[in-house]
Amino acid sequence: MPYLTTLLIALISSTSFAYGQSKLLENVKRNPEEAKLLCNKFRNLNANGISSNSKEVIEEISRDKNLTFKDAEILSIYIVGMYCHEIY
Repeated sequence: MPYLTTLLIALISSTSFAYGQSKLLENVKRNPEEAKLLCNKFRNLNANGISSNSKEVIEEISRDKNLTFKDAEILSIYIVGMYCHEIY
């Protein structure tokens, strides 16, 4: 029985996590202008030798968008992958 309780808690936690991630990415899909703005910001950072995946950049996205570090990292990776492939 304790095994079943643990399994249910894990399942509920992973479902809400997946829903949160889906909602985060859906916001960008519905508002591609947001992605374009971040791509431009990433291009400017790259021109100055700064990676869009650097800790400082992810922390800034996290603060600006009121996201956890992990969500900001997922968002930046998604935007680079979908909207601005040339970014590093």
